[in-house]
Amino acid sequence: MQIDFMDEMNLLTTEQADLIQNVLTFASEELKLSDRSECSVTIVTNERIQEINAEYRGIDRPTDVISFAMDDPVEGELMIDFDDEELDLPHHYGDIIISIERAKEQAEEYGHGLYRELGFLAVHGFLHLMGYDHQTPEDEKVMFGLQKELLNAYGLEK
Repeated sequence: MQIDFMDEMNLLTTEQADLIQNVLTFASEELKLSDRSECSVTIVTNERIQEINAEYRGIDRPTDVISFAMDDPVEGELMIDFDDEELDLPHHYGDIIISIERAKEQAEEYGHGLYRELGFLAVHGFLHLMGYDHQTPEDEKVMFGLQKELLNAYGLEK
C-alpha cells in the first residue's frame, strides 16, 4: 500500500511516523489489499482537527481521528469504479487525519504510551476507510475485534 504521509506541524518523531506507516502497511497486507492501494495520513493539531470536525461533521470540538473514505457515496458526486480494469487506477481508499495533541492526551488518560495510541488511531481510521463502523453494537463488536486482532498481531497489545 502506498501511504501519502503529511505531518503539517512536524510534531512527530521519525519513529512515530514510521510506526503509523508500518502499521497501516501491515493492516493492508493482513486484509489482503492490492499493492496498488493508496491512502493518506495527515497529522494535525487539536485546533485544526476541530475545524475539520466542525466543517464536515457539525461537531465543534477536537477529536482524535477522522476518516474520509473515497468509497462512500456522496450525493451529486461521481463515483470512481476502481475495479474497472480499463481505467487501471490504483485504489485510493481515502484520508485519515489524526490529532497528535489528542493522541497524547488519550495515551496519558488510558495509561499507555503514545506509540500505542498512534498505532490504534491509525488502524481505527484505516478500518473506517475499509467500510467498518461502530454505530451499532454488532458493528462495534466486529470493528473493534478486528482492530484488536490487527494491533495485537503487529505487537501493539494494550
